[in-house]
Parts: sequence; structure tokens; C-alpha cells
Amino acid sequence: MKSSVHMYELDSFTYRKLACERNKVLMLPVGAVEQHGPHMSMNVDVLLPTKVAEVVAARIGALVAPPMMFGYKSQQRSGGGNHICGTTSLDGHTLTDVAKTLIKEYVRHGFRRFVLVNGHYENNYFLIEGIDLALRELRWEGIDDAKVILLSYWDFVNQQTIERLYPEGFTGWDLEHGGVLETSLMLHLYPELVDMSRVQDLDPAVLPNYDVYPVKPELTPPSGCLSSAAKASREKGKLLLDVCVEGISHAIDKEFALA
Repeated sequence: MKSSVHMYELDSFTYRKLACERNKVLMLPVGAVEQHGPHMSMNVDVLLPTKVAEVVAARIGALVAPPMMFGYKSQQRSGGGNHICGTTSLDGHTLTDVAKTLIKEYVRHGFRRFVLVNGHYENNYFLIEGIDLALRELRWEGIDDAKVILLSYWDFVNQQTIERLYPEGFTGWDLEHGGVLETSLMLHLYPELVDMSRVQDLDPAVLPNYDVYPVKPELTPPSGCLSSAAKASREKGKLLLDVCVEGISHAIDKEFALA
């Protein structure tokens, strides 16, 4: 059987031994099934954090758990909105419960160090709640040595890289849904799931600086994207992956003192 950083590709006996190694890190990718316009597949938010976790894990000697496929509801100002066909989401408390349960399960297996790699903007605070509840309940059970890092991979794209990616100006991560960052990474890692001929090269979405419910579907661009992916490229994708992997590896080493 081949060696792998993915826990579900290991036999249970090999996995059991690794899980009980002192200071072994387990990385949990968290994504979403969400539309990303006419030019990309709907599993972008799952594939990208999983690949980032995989590359980082190979570098630092960690393992990668199966990705959490579904995330919190897409919001109009960051993901186009949950009303768009194909986007399939969880209620917030469900995402929180899944995160809490999985952390406690992996602690039962033997792990104490975790990195949640988020790939969906809207997941963040529900994951924080799941982490908080898991650590609280573990303390009740007498387990007080578990530690969790929560990160979103795009937060490791530094200002120098942003200036190279967006020479004409950066609109912000909230409007990057289906734009240059995600499309470039997909072109680099999963080009078969991208069709650049279907990119709609439109100006960034103009949305109010507040939310309205029920959502007004007409505020979301027809493409479902909030900015143009026309200037995405494989070269930009490689640059992004390298920067994210470097930054995340450094952060994990800093918090867990791996060296």
C-alpha cells in the first residue's frame, strides 16, 4: 500500500500509529459546494484548501483529514448568494456541530494538534464556534492539551504578491469570488475544471455596504461572479500556491514549534 499524507488512503493500523505520534499535526480542509460562475466547477472551495493542506502536510510531515465538503450559506456580498442554483449549504449550527464532532473524534484517535484550512469565506465564525465548543468539552473530559489553528489560505497572500496579481488595483477578498485568485489557482492545479472561454469580463459587482433579507437576486451579477477572472493565469496560480504554502508552513511551525 502506498504512503500518503491523506489519512483515508492509509490502512487503519498505519494510521493508528501515526495518530499516536507525539506532536503529529492533522490538517482539516473545510470547503463548500458553491457556484463559481460559468467558467469553473462548483467544488473550487473544496479542492483548493485540500490541495494547500496536502502540499503543506508533505512539507512538514503532517496528515490531511478528508475535507468537510459543505460549508455555510453563500452570502450575496462574498459568494453571490445562496439563492443561485448549485450552491448547496449547511445551517450555521450544523457546520459548527460537524467541526466540533470531528475535532473530538480526532482527539479520540490520538491527535492533539490541528490546522483547519478554510476555503470558503463564510465558514469562519461557525468554525470558531465549533473549535471553542470542542476544546471546552475536551477540558470537561480532562483533556487540556489540544490546540487548533484556524486559517484561510488567502490570508497568506502578502501585499507584494497582491500588487503583482492586481497591478490595476485590488478590490478586496470579498469580491474575489470566481475572480483572479481562485481561477488562477484552479488553472495551475486543476486546469481541466476551468474554461476560460466562458469567463465574463465584467466590472466588479457593485453591492451596498449592508445586507438585505430576503436577498435581492438582481443585485448579484448574472454570472454569479463578483469580479472578473479574465486576467487569471497558471503562472499567477503557481505564485499564489507557493506564497500560501510558505506562509502557512511558517505559521504552523511558529505555533507548534515543529523544528
